Amino acid sequence: MAKLVVIGGSSGVGLECVKEALSRGHEVTLFARSASSTELSHERLQTVDGDALVKADVLQALSGADSVLQTLGVPFDMKLFTGPITLFSESTRVLLDAMSSAGVSRLVALTGFGAGDSKSAVSALQRPGFNLVFGKAYADKSEQERMIKASSLDWTMARPGVLRNGSKTGTYRVLVDSEEWRNGVIRRADVADFMVGAAESSEYVRQAPVLISHGLVPFT
Repeated sequence: MAKLVVIGGSSGVGLECVKEALSRGHEVTLFARSASSTELSHERLQTVDGDALVKADVLQALSGADSVLQTLGVPFDMKLFTGPITLFSESTRVLLDAMSSAGVSRLVALTGFGAGDSKSAVSALQRPGFNLVFGKAYADKSEQERMIKASSLDWTMARPGVLRNGSKTGTYRVLVDSEEWRNGVIRRADVADFMVGAAESSEYVRQAPVLISHGLVPFT
């Protein structure tokens, strides 16, 4: 059993990470602006309200932590087009500093297919639409990845394809080699399964695999 801190754990992949970690017997700290409003209740769950851009808030959540799962996201709205988007890089700068101060070395971060060097794997057919809709966000995710790679942490970055809802399948693909990287769909619960599993081991330390489903994934 370990103590895992989920940054941005109130919704999306973050909330799925909280649920998955609890199901595996870990102690979990859910850190988010509205963490205390979560309807999830468990004897091994602690909620900490705070701002991921404020080091003191993050340090409070990191107390006694073994590993950190960074799962922040931005809403799908006009800000994706108008920008600028800096949440990923700015929160990462704060988190890296806080982890250094707290003596926590294991980080599993959610980025996405198309961030960092995986951008070259986005097909020519998909690239115009990808750049139009996600360009600003993924430019910042790429900066997030650059900062994490430059750190001395034992990091892993998860790069999922298109996210969908639904229960965990456990049959997704983990594409480590760049020659295999391609877009696809994957359930948020499967991304959480990978991220919590990565926090439990050293198998994917300093790797940034692309995650996609083995087959078609329903929209719900």
